[in-house]
Amino acid sequence: MTVVNEKIVLITGASSGIGEATVRELAGAGARLFIGARRAERLKALARELGERVAWRELDVTDAASFEAFVDAAEQRFGGIDVLVNNAGVMPLSPLAALKREEWKRMIDVNIHGVLNGIAAVLPRFVAKGNGHVVNVASVGAHLVLPTAAVYCGTKYAVWAITEGLRQEHDDIRSTIISPGVTATELGDDISDPQVAAALKDWRQKSLTPDAIARAIRYALEQPDGVDVNEVIVRPTSANM
Repeated sequence: MTVVNEKIVLITGASSGIGEATVRELAGAGARLFIGARRAERLKALARELGERVAWRELDVTDAASFEAFVDAAEQRFGGIDVLVNNAGVMPLSPLAALKREEWKRMIDVNIHGVLNGIAAVLPRFVAKGNGHVVNVASVGAHLVLPTAAVYCGTKYAVWAITEGLRQEHDDIRSTIISPGVTATELGDDISDPQVAAALKDWRQKSLTPDAIARAIRYALEQPDGVDVNEVIVRPTSANM
């Protein structure tokens, strides 16, 4: 196994949920972390708690320039990059007939363009040095479709395809997609349909905690350079989807 100690890892969506849990998991393993999200105060507090091995910068993943500046700042702080964890995502579920176009656009911008902006920012660097690792956090929604989740699942199918394309195009860069089942996070707190919000609350009666996904990410990072864990699906044992 490859130790995570001293790896330089960038994590998006790091202010809560799976992102925060991954920061804590990898910090405990000795990684150096550069973390980003929109909620700067949460990042600042997390970095202060975990010490000098964790640095932060406010990040809007939908803005390519913001992502480039984030990666540049990480290089300046730690001298390089080994891993990008594209974790930021949104999930304002609704029936298609509700015609929530702005919510559709937001999901596409964050969940797809955000991943692509991250890949675009790190890929030239990884190609130049002949190694690197991109971990994209998707969902079981990359493998199934449920009512009210058509657009969300569509974005996660896209992340699955992008990750697989990256794997096929680069023999010296590892690519991993992590697909969580129902997990107790803030994802979905922006659902504007009361019935859908209530249904999500019911689904979360059988939930993982975010640290379960963080451990899956750590597992992928710990493999030797010649081993690429392409996909991990993590569900609650009692999951019905």
